[in-house]
Amino acid sequence: QVQLVESGGGLVQAGGSLRLSCAASGSIFRGNTMAWYRQGPGKQRNWVARITGGGYAVYADSVKGRFTISRDNAKNTVYLQMNSLKSEDTAVYYCNTWPYIIPWGQGTQVTVSS
Repeated sequence: QVQLVESGGGLVQAGGSLRLSCAASGSIFRGNTMAWYRQGPGKQRNWVARITGGGYAVYADSVKGRFTISRDNAKNTVYLQMNSLKSEDTAVYYCNTWPYIIPWGQGTQVTVSS
């Protein structure tokens, strides 16, 4: 059974940085576009960034220029480097395929204090 395990979240001041990691069991990474999503307090879960198997990345406008998604197919891991964090980035961050087809993991909490 494929599982997704997100890590790397925490509490950071506005303007700071965090790097999230997502490890997947199974062969889900192989050839699949992977994505990061987030769900802020009282909000819907939204897509943040996605990356194809070949490394082509696309970002939501709200994070463009601040976040960088990358992947290591050998390690079945996708990363999200988050710089210049803002309070509105506060959310639980999840990874999944794009579009999402795997049961959601537990996510990792990111809290940005202003």
